[in-house]
Amino acid sequence: MIDANAPVEVFEEIDSTILEARRRAERGEVAPVWLIAKRQTAGRGRRGRAWSSFAGNLLATLLFTTRQPPARIALLGFATGVALAETIEAIIGSGRATLKWPNDVFVDGMKASGIMLDSGPWDGATWVALAFGVNLAAAPEGLDQPTISLRDVLPPDAPAPEPLAFLAQLRPRLESWAQRTETEGFEPLRAAWLARARGMGQAARVLQGEQTLEGRIVGLSPRGELELETKEGRRLIAAGDVLLSSAA
Repeated sequence: MIDANAPVEVFEEIDSTILEARRRAERGEVAPVWLIAKRQTAGRGRRGRAWSSFAGNLLATLLFTTRQPPARIALLGFATGVALAETIEAIIGSGRATLKWPNDVFVDGMKASGIMLDSGPWDGATWVALAFGVNLAAAPEGLDQPTISLRDVLPPDAPAPEPLAFLAQLRPRLESWAQRTETEGFEPLRAAWLARARGMGQAARVLQGEQTLEGRIVGLSPRGELELETKEGRRLIAAGDVLLSSAA
């Protein structure tokens, strides 16, 4: 499903790499390609939130097509999270990257990366835009949660990782997890994700539009849903924003 050797296109400035991927897909231009921006003017995260752009950070979208069903495509978010965590720890040291459901990567308890998926129909298949940003050189301030960059946790005399060099380390890990999930199913990826899960066993609130669920995070279902133990029993959460009661 994912080709680690897809060509890379770099933009000095663009509104958003994921928007560019959608524009290309809607024109029928769906050949696999990595779209990388040095600067974004209209970057967005999940639910339309602004995604800050800083020089030296990685802003990337992989455009490709697949005939996998939507449920399998959704698992790419978990594959990307694990691959990002592995790549980050290869640079800064092990045991420091954790994963927050559904799509965030944390370093030393602060957000360092976010992931987003977009997709649509194409010629009997599906085009997919797998997008993510990684705080390599700088982290945004004034958000609803603490943020960090890899530069913040490296030795003072060590430069921040170069975006394309980081991508080169990430690509084979991402392809490996995607291929393994295709051949072996979700369970190996699920186990790898749970081994890094942030907030497991902790009290949390899950925001779903006008509804708020409260409970304790107890697991990840075989379909990628968050398992939340509430007063009314166990709930499976397919979408929502998770607010942890305290750092985990």
